[in-house]
Formats: sequence, C-alpha cells, structure tokens
Amino acid sequence: MKTASPASREAIPAPPNPLGLSGIEFIEYATPRPQALGQVLETMGFRPVARHRSREVTLYRQGSMNLIVNAHPDDARVSALEGGVPVLSAVGLRVQDAAIAHRRCVDLGAWDAPSHARAMELLIPAILGPGGSRFHFIDRRTGIPIWDIDFVPIPGVDTKPPALCGMDYFGIVQYIGVARSADWIAFYEEMLGFTTMPAERRFGIMPKGTLLCSPCGSFLWQLVEPDPSFDDGPGRESLERIGLGVADVAQAVATLKQRGVHFVESERLHPEDRGALTQPVLGSVAFELVHRSAP
Repeated sequence: MKTASPASREAIPAPPNPLGLSGIEFIEYATPRPQALGQVLETMGFRPVARHRSREVTLYRQGSMNLIVNAHPDDARVSALEGGVPVLSAVGLRVQDAAIAHRRCVDLGAWDAPSHARAMELLIPAILGPGGSRFHFIDRRTGIPIWDIDFVPIPGVDTKPPALCGMDYFGIVQYIGVARSADWIAFYEEMLGFTTMPAERRFGIMPKGTLLCSPCGSFLWQLVEPDPSFDDGPGRESLERIGLGVADVAQAVATLKQRGVHFVESERLHPEDRGALTQPVLGSVAFELVHRSAP
C-alpha cells in the first residue's frame, strides 16, 4: 500500500482558474490586404472604430467583440504571408494579472513571444501559440482599456456599435497535427485552466475535434486533427476560424445573407437552428455561427 508523504497531505490543489481568465479581449488577423479583409468584416457586422497611433493596425468592433486587422509591414506575421491570405495571428485573453499569468506559463514551458512595442506604446506580455500565433495577456486590474492607450478613435464613428443579431465570441477552432491532441489538451488544461468536455457534448454543426471550455465558462476551444482519409502529411497547426454565438441561428443566417454573406450548403451541415458555416473568402476567412447556450 502506497504511503503518502507528510507534504502531500497538505498539498494545495491548483485553482480552477489559475490565471483569473475572464474572456477574450480581442482576436487579431494579420494580412497585407487590410481593405479587402475590412470589407469582409463589415459584411459580418464589424465596424472600424479606431486606428493604432504608429502602426498600420485597425480596430474593428461590434458589441463586446474587438477584432484587430494588423497590416503593419514590419510585423513578421504580416511580412511572412504569401498570396495575401489573412491568418488568425493572435488572441488577447483577459486575466487578473498579466505579468503573473505570463510568468506562470513560461515557467510551465511556454515560449515567450518578444514584444514589438515601441517607446510610449503599451507592453503586453505574450506567449507563442500554434503556427507562430500569439496569446496575449490583458491585465484587467487597472480598468483602463488598452484601446485608450495605443489607439485613436476614427472621427465621427460610433466607437461602440451594437452587435448584429446579438453576436459574441463563442470560441476558436484550432487545427493541430496528427496525434497532437494530447499535447494541446495538456497545454490548455495545465497552463490556462481549460477543461476537456465530454465527447458527446457538441455545439454547432461541425462534428469533429476535441472541445475544451475556458475556466471562466465564457468561450470554447476546439482542437481538430487532420482527416485520416486525406494524405496531407503531419498536418499544419494554426488558429483556423472564429466561432460566433447567437441566440437564433436561422435569424442570424437570414440577416447575414441579406448583407451578402454566403454560407456552406451541405446535407451534412444541418440544421440551421444549431449552427452554420460561412463560405471561406480571401482564401482563409470563415466564421461559424453557433447557437448560444451555456458552455
């Protein structure tokens, strides 16, 4: 019979939300074609509301969602792109203390993402994610929005436009390599405090992948391995698309179709009361609508 050591009797378990995570502050696209991407975002209900003080970066917003379009040519994530295809390059996570969150993740083995902030710009700590993306930690203790420091509002626009059909961030879909699920599950569980959801519990219409719930319960993360029926090597790893939560999927689909958004039509992607998937545009940009219920 195994005997517990004296120290193990008083071991303090890890908190259920070790970083004090409380939602998504922003999601970022990198692209050398910001105008084309901007047009796509506006059909989805996003509006440009502010521009960075010194970089070619624009803030789009609707409701509670902040979405950044990064077209700054000196940014490695932009200059490395080929063919002008946008990529999801960063996610900003609200945490209790950004410095502590960053240090904890690096101590657990995450790779630090060096800051490119210039003089008088906000320094936001970050770690590397899949495919060279970044996870930024946004400190929510100060109560001062990061947008009030590095961004200038666009004159004459509503800086807080309402969300179309009540949309909000439901989650992120991440493509991972072959047999990499266990590695990425450990990453999100141990570093960020996510919880793996039962396989039988699904959301939306896309059946594949492993779902993880954020410790704050406000968004999900979906890990998708390559389809074994296709020989595409070990599989690329990247942040693939954004999930948008809505109360009424059919209504949201009808509204977006009137705005010129096209959806994937397939016998496998039904019914619309659960979810819908927009057709990819610009080679990579797609959104998944998901019926919003408690994660």
